[in-house]
Amino acid sequence: MAATLSVSLTYTDAPAAIEFLIRAFGFQLRLEVPGEEGKVQHSELSLGDAVVFVSSPKPEQGRMAPAETVPCSVCLAIEDPDAHHARAVAAGAQIVHPLKDEDYGSRGYMARDPGGHIWYFGTYKPGRYWDGAS
Repeated sequence: MAATLSVSLTYTDAPAAIEFLIRAFGFQLRLEVPGEEGKVQHSELSLGDAVVFVSSPKPEQGRMAPAETVPCSVCLAIEDPDAHHARAVAAGAQIVHPLKDEDYGSRGYMARDPGGHIWYFGTYKPGRYWDGAS
């Protein structure tokens, strides 16, 4: 099934970010469109049925990598947060929220990637409680 929502992230060094996302978080590179001078015009990476687009900065579109602030974070539901956390730590991910059981029923952790984006990986799946299946 194709993803119905994807997130597009901009990195100063998109090729290095793609390599990190694959190594640390287990993404699979599905498509890469090279840009000029070693930049990435567009790429698509998947983890389960989630899709993330990664590209180099596009100032003409107002798309720059995060600097001092993080304008959004990415949340992905995963089956085994403990193993995923171990992989991320081994790959050098900066853990900003420890792996733990949350009050709202998820088990997960939060990490910052080398580009400054914040990622939450855990068992929480939005919508479960909407139908009374918390």
